[in-house]
Amino acid sequence: MKRAAFLLCWIAIAAGAVGAADLAGVQNVYILPMAHGLDQYLASRIASSGIFQVVADPKRANAFLTDRLGEAFEEKLRQLTSTESELREKEKSESRGQERAVPPSTFGRGRGTIFLVETAGRGVLWSTFEPPRSTTPKELDRTARRIVAKLGASGKTR
Repeated sequence: MKRAAFLLCWIAIAAGAVGAADLAGVQNVYILPMAHGLDQYLASRIASSGIFQVVADPKRANAFLTDRLGEAFEEKLRQLTSTESELREKEKSESRGQERAVPPSTFGRGRGTIFLVETAGRGVLWSTFEPPRSTTPKELDRTARRIVAKLGASGKTR
């Protein structure tokens, strides 16, 4: 029984180290629009904390911060990270009727879950659930502060 507990402790420690290693590669973050303008408060808090650099060019980002996942999110990432020639090719194929419309995401916006998604592999590196109590600017700023504090605590092992 002690062996099993010891083994589980080591697995938990190793899993934490793997998660920390994933965040170590993140330096530049692009923040996608979020409900009630929470993205603006997060950008301000992240920039002032120095955890990551917030970038306005999605092509420079190592990761994206978003409040939703799904096909619509994947399509948005393709649009943001594609080159001009890739976008033109996609437009041509859509005009020929080869592409289907992207259905709305099954994940709702603004429900309080925030995801940090890596650019390269599209894996979720980190997430938290922190719903704002209201949509007032003061409460949105408090919520952003709590989210950034959690993100900073996760990134301290980087």
